[in-house]
Amino acid sequence: MTAILRGALLALVCAFSSPVLADSPVNINEADAQMLSTQLTGVGDARAAAIVEYRDAHGPFESVEDLTAVSGIGQSTLEANRDRVVVD
Repeated sequence: MTAILRGALLALVCAFSSPVLADSPVNINEADAQMLSTQLTGVGDARAAAIVEYRDAHGPFESVEDLTAVSGIGQSTLEANRDRVVVD
């Protein structure tokens, strides 16, 4: 019986922890490419790598709008992710 309760508790923790992570804003000045690609809409591995490369070459983003300076990130991608990213 204890194993069943442990399994049920683990299932509940997993079920409720994933949405919390997805709803947390991503700091584009600190996130790695993997986090960017999994948390942002329309940003796959290549665009996520481009964001990190741009940040490494030009320094931290000063505003969310600065994402559009990255090759492959246009206004529509910015708007789809505006509420998901921060620069703090």
